[in-house]
Amino acid sequence: MLDRVLEGMAQDLLAHDDRLRGFTVQVRFDGGVAHLDGELSTLEELQLLRELLLRHVPVFAVWDRVRVAGRKPIILDLGCGDTKQYPDNVGVDRRPGKAVNVLADLRRGLPFQDESVDQVFAVHVLEHLPDYIALLDEIHRVLRPGGVLHVMAPDWTHVNSVADPTHLRLFDVQTFKYLCSPQHTERCWYPLIVSSDGASVFADLVPVKAGQAAADALRMARFFD
Repeated sequence: MLDRVLEGMAQDLLAHDDRLRGFTVQVRFDGGVAHLDGELSTLEELQLLRELLLRHVPVFAVWDRVRVAGRKPIILDLGCGDTKQYPDNVGVDRRPGKAVNVLADLRRGLPFQDESVDQVFAVHVLEHLPDYIALLDEIHRVLRPGGVLHVMAPDWTHVNSVADPTHLRLFDVQTFKYLCSPQHTERCWYPLIVSSDGASVFADLVPVKAGQAAADALRMARFFD
């Protein structure tokens, strides 16, 4: 029921905000996560839509496969196993599986060129790695400017975080404050949203590339204070 309410709010935003007039995008919700499909003319339009949804509709994350200027996004799905978030994603895992397109050990880097992908999904992956900072640095490298990393991990306060003995790291919303603070990390991230539904922590992060500004104090306070 909540997802239907959120979809109605999103449709109202698309119908009545003049900045979004003419956008050919469909929005559906699943568990409080917005899923966008369709086509837009520019990356700036997609960025605006994401920001307005996050500002006006109470969502945990915004995931999309929107075509920009007719180009289909290149999306990596790390540690996908047999299930990808979207069928057209490039599944990456160290073991063969029904959804795996590229075999790679995430502990040893990503076999993709610099700034070659538009989005990366790391859904219930980072908590299994002894050093996920190294993987985040690799994701930062392969994402294009304006690209997005979608993270989902168990909230450390929920039993799921400790029920699985293969979980090596704990996550909280405040974990991402560190990752988005330039004084703490060389490859900094800009938070589109960081949230928790009590069971999982969600983060949509944009890599701060050379010459780009990190999040200011007001942006950081929105999610972490």
